[in-house]
Amino acid sequence: METETWIQDIVKQMTLDEKIAMIHGAGLFRTGSVERLGIPSLVMTDGPIGVRAEFEDKRWIPNGMTSDYASYFPSGSALAATFNTELARLNGKVLGEEARGRGKDVLLAPSINIKRTPLCGRNFEYMSEDPKVIEEMCVPFIQGIQENDVAACVKHLAANSQENDRMAVDTIVDERTLNELYFKGFYAAVKEGNSYCLMGAYNKLNGEYCCTSRQLLNQVVREKWNYDGTIISDWGGVHGTVEAAESSLDIEMDIHSDFDEHYMANPLKEKIENGELSEGLVDKKVSNILRLMKRLNMIGEDKGKRKSGTYSTVEHHQAALDIARESIVLLKNEDSRLPIRKEGLRRIAVIGENGIRIHSNKGGSSELKALYETPPLLGIKKILGGNVTVEYAKGYEVADNLKAVYEDEESWQASSTQEVDISKIRVKTDNKERERLLKEAVELAKTVDEVIFIGGLNHAYDLEGIDRLNMVLPYGQDRVIEEVLKVNPNTVVVMCAGSPVEMPWQDKAKAIVFQYYAGMEGGTALAEILFGDTNPSGKLPETFPYHATDCLPVQLGEMGKPGKVTFKEKLKVGYRQYDTDKTEVAFCFGHGLSYTQFQYSDLKAYVSPSKEEICVKVSFTVTNTGDRAGKEIAQLYVSDVESSEWRPVHELKAFRKIYLKPKEQKQVEIKLGKDAFSYYAQKQKQFIIEEGSFVIEVGASSRDIRERATITLGAF
Repeated sequence: METETWIQDIVKQMTLDEKIAMIHGAGLFRTGSVERLGIPSLVMTDGPIGVRAEFEDKRWIPNGMTSDYASYFPSGSALAATFNTELARLNGKVLGEEARGRGKDVLLAPSINIKRTPLCGRNFEYMSEDPKVIEEMCVPFIQGIQENDVAACVKHLAANSQENDRMAVDTIVDERTLNELYFKGFYAAVKEGNSYCLMGAYNKLNGEYCCTSRQLLNQVVREKWNYDGTIISDWGGVHGTVEAAESSLDIEMDIHSDFDEHYMANPLKEKIENGELSEGLVDKKVSNILRLMKRLNMIGEDKGKRKSGTYSTVEHHQAALDIARESIVLLKNEDSRLPIRKEGLRRIAVIGENGIRIHSNKGGSSELKALYETPPLLGIKKILGGNVTVEYAKGYEVADNLKAVYEDEESWQASSTQEVDISKIRVKTDNKERERLLKEAVELAKTVDEVIFIGGLNHAYDLEGIDRLNMVLPYGQDRVIEEVLKVNPNTVVVMCAGSPVEMPWQDKAKAIVFQYYAGMEGGTALAEILFGDTNPSGKLPETFPYHATDCLPVQLGEMGKPGKVTFKEKLKVGYRQYDTDKTEVAFCFGHGLSYTQFQYSDLKAYVSPSKEEICVKVSFTVTNTGDRAGKEIAQLYVSDVESSEWRPVHELKAFRKIYLKPKEQKQVEIKLGKDAFSYYAQKQKQFIIEEGSFVIEVGASSRDIRERATITLGAF
């Protein structure tokens, strides 16, 4: 029997109570089942960096078992920094295996919201400020997850760019900006990734809550994108029965355990029974859920074919290490300060609280119960062995009090939809203790062969539910770095964080390394980079401005405020703003150094003749001119020479990661279609290409363009 016919037959056999049970939570992470018809519960789990700990069914309290330790993978930002689509697929594959191994049906990942500003508290989960990076990385990630008979649930749809007032803020975004920036990743997830599920965002979009928006879900996702997958609310993202029923939302989930009183539970049943709403609305939702279950081999004749999965395996830990290695970004390396030579090394100092910090167990819904996590100090000690003395100084005092916010609960999530008082979390440090730790660090830095400062942020700052106020390093770290650099100018500075930070000491430090939250083997990967066992190959998937106020939405006061936020900057997000306006930045989009050097040459671009489609063929050569093997991320940007509408100075349209041995060269070939040259015309309500000249740029970053070529296209 064909799937759609089978679904219709099953729905006809169901009672209203059975249908209602399927479309809302019956536990914190599961829907109701219909045992009479062999329909199981749909079991979900966070998240993007690993499968979350097991909770009690009705309370946000871990169940206390020791069988739910998971592999901890690099964050979305770290994965994006690899610019490696093969690693994205691997990341998804092992996450899917772990979810299936834990008996889960839906993995609430990946998180693909645009990084509109550096201040969003949840940026560490997200991939990039650029939709092309998101498209190219999320599609294989989704495909990898779903290889395992587990559904990816791509989140958070849409224009979800701040955590302050996240449950109610109304984001006002024009149609062109939505289509060119904020919808792009989700569209690719649906059309290319075939993501089985989507998750609505907490915020409103142009006046309607995203989780129940008829404009967003019905008109855009269902009708325009022709999506037949399952749409799930964020936990607590539904605010009314009628709008939920009449929208294309399929499943309502919530943080509260009064499951029968959810908007799509008894209240919906009553409105159907008294004739206010049609039962046909529920039938559509149930049909979408049954289709999902068929795709996952959960029900029907293929049930016995479902994959079983596995978790916390050595192979998964190796995958986490492989991703972490390529995620680390070498920002600065004056006088070839790095890598540190092991020969003759006797005594080194590691300074900074992030050298010993565990990050897996905080941050919000992405936190998890990691089987293990290697912090940097451990990674450094492992790589150096017993012949080198590694001494540690904390350097600064961390005084965070996350428990004060959720003092009545063992889990933060039970209160996560409430407004959070930042002052309770980010408390001031003791001045005497701060001075003592500073003096200890400086004295140590005077006496050793090498100094590595490891600081940055933690999950009191990169945190779901709260935005940052600025980009300043907390805990007085800038002073510590300045003082240590005075006594040891060769100090290597490592920033571990999920978002850009101010670096007022940037010109004084010879070597700066940036590491996003890099998973269970992050410390191992960092040590390998610092001591030359691995050649760094990560690049920034976002711009690092000097200050948050350099970012246009922050300048305009349209970031983080309650009530309503208007995206007045429109397309001027990230490098589209900074590069177009020629704003000086600390480190540009796509920047990242290597221990070798790469040369670009022989750029050629020509239009392949066709009346039916646009196809521009681009080729160029990349040569490793250095003396060690390395990987280069070649980036291709397109610029419209003259347009009737405002367009950025250039936009990323493709990238390739290339491995090259010393002196080796490779030709890179890229085909560009209509998407590379078009913009969204609001009058026509579609993407169009205007006749004229376009410049093809290739290079090592958005501001390190090595070769240019010009082509001419007709209107399309």
